[in-house]
Amino acid sequence: MDAIIEKSYQKVHETDTSFIRSIMDKIDWNDRLIGIRGARGVGKTTLLLQRIKKHSDNSSETLYASLDNLWFSEHSLLSLVDYFVKRGGKYLFLDEVHKYPKWSQVLKNIYDDYKELKVVFTGSSLLEILNARADLSRRAIIYDLQGLSYREFLNITQQTKFEVVSFDDILKNHKQISDEVLSKVKPLQFFGDYLRYGYYPFFTEGLTKFSYRLEEVVNLILEVELPLLRNIEPAYVSKIKQLLQIVSESVPFIPNIEKLSNRIDIHRNTLLSYLYYLQETCLTNQLHKDISGINKLQKPDKIYLENTNLAYTLAENNTDIGNMRETFFLNQLSYNHTVEYPNNGDFWVDKKYLFEVGGKNKTGRQLKDSPNAFIVSDNIEYGFDNKIPLWQFGMLY
Repeated sequence: MDAIIEKSYQKVHETDTSFIRSIMDKIDWNDRLIGIRGARGVGKTTLLLQRIKKHSDNSSETLYASLDNLWFSEHSLLSLVDYFVKRGGKYLFLDEVHKYPKWSQVLKNIYDDYKELKVVFTGSSLLEILNARADLSRRAIIYDLQGLSYREFLNITQQTKFEVVSFDDILKNHKQISDEVLSKVKPLQFFGDYLRYGYYPFFTEGLTKFSYRLEEVVNLILEVELPLLRNIEPAYVSKIKQLLQIVSESVPFIPNIEKLSNRIDIHRNTLLSYLYYLQETCLTNQLHKDISGINKLQKPDKIYLENTNLAYTLAENNTDIGNMRETFFLNQLSYNHTVEYPNNGDFWVDKKYLFEVGGKNKTGRQLKDSPNAFIVSDNIEYGFDNKIPLWQFGMLY
């Protein structure tokens, strides 16, 4: 037990709080059971440790523990909780909950039996956190953590303090937004850097090994988490890797399921399941013409990599600017909005707005008969009328 407590103190002490994600202020930390889910590498652990460091006046009342610690191979989480609460513990932060057997049932028991204890836990984005069998859906409040937005990247690298801009504000007041941002920084100067390495917070630890670290993240997801959490036989991991490589080299990818299943030599339904898993793990983004009722055996209409950093790491030869523009737009919009594949144009957002994404000379000929249609243009600082700078959609969160 002392080892867990000592590790908690050490991790909190070493945590940098010079930049804190905006989601920190959106979470209601008074809730008794809070879940934070997100892809590996987007900063879930750092968020927990920053919360402790900034708001824990009494260190003996607060404890951080990662459930992949070897201590849990011989000790139970319930014994830790019991020991902690009996000694005045009030706030428990649990990392990597999916590494603990029957984690959802254990969290349910903790919630029911220790009513004075507040618990925050993190898990991989593919976890079934709202597990009906454990009935966490009535107990846990779940928040999603995405990688850094372009706004956050600017705040880190240029020491700016830009606030979140709403989607409606971008559509209606994009000139004023450009005025405000350009009074402090030239957004196009750093946009290419963000596309290459700015999505994952660990870029701040050095750029020389960034691609190598991102490859490690991808391999850990495919080789460890998917077999553990989706019961995939290790022998079939190579098939998923092959599928991801094909998608990476072809995005934006319009899948022909029959040809693809023959190429990889797996059954059609297995292929569709694998495509679904790639989206669950935040390695790809899928577009459907109707997002309602999506299931893992439904063919996507179009596939992108989840973010542009993955493109530069997995398939640098397929990083043409048109692909990167669309990948960026979809990534930033899909965090808080519904994005679908339209009959014309590039993206259909919230079942109301149609967007065509392109360069500074992009015209709206395809959209001329569509209401609520907008052109999203790269390489411009200011837009006009329904033409909006692409970089502004990086200010949404």
